[in-house]
Amino acid sequence: MTLLKKYKWTWILLAICALLAGYLLWDTYSKPKLPVIGPVASFSMENVDGGTVSLEDTNGKVRLFYFFFSNCPDVCPISTFRLSQVQDLLKEKGLFAKDAAIVSISFDPERDTREQIKAFGDKFKADYSGWYFLRGDQQKTIDLAMNSFKILINQDKDGNFVHMDLIGLVDRDGNLREIYRPEVTATEIAQGVADLAKE
Repeated sequence: MTLLKKYKWTWILLAICALLAGYLLWDTYSKPKLPVIGPVASFSMENVDGGTVSLEDTNGKVRLFYFFFSNCPDVCPISTFRLSQVQDLLKEKGLFAKDAAIVSISFDPERDTREQIKAFGDKFKADYSGWYFLRGDQQKTIDLAMNSFKILINQDKDGNFVHMDLIGLVDRDGNLREIYRPEVTATEIAQGVADLAKE
């Protein structure tokens, strides 16, 4: 009896394992990378702890950017809650604060004091080690939202805001790679962050 016949099932099992491993490798590395939409403009803003945070300070991490105002009556609390779910999922993956961060930027700095923003973040159990809540010059913030993230923000004569409810995914080098709409789940967003962190 030849070795081939004697160990036939062993060879078949090894061949199946090799094919499966090959498929898994192909599936992992054949997924197309997200295109670069464009670079995010440099900025420096005040954080809730009183310090300043710039884009460059957070480079080296994959980031999610969200533009909000704390007096928002509808979409901002909903999206911030979704980001709190993403925070928890990224912690489970071991990525939060080390390889990934969330950046929430207020475009209503007159009302959104540091204390007001901190109270807003606390409602959603924000972990400030990797979730930045920032405020800066209003017009520069609106320009950043529009020019770097394609997010429109309008303020009427009574001071009320209308804005697009979008979350931007930014890579370690400061390039916008994806824009998430409200229907995208926290699980999908966290997976997008994890995938980009592998690049």
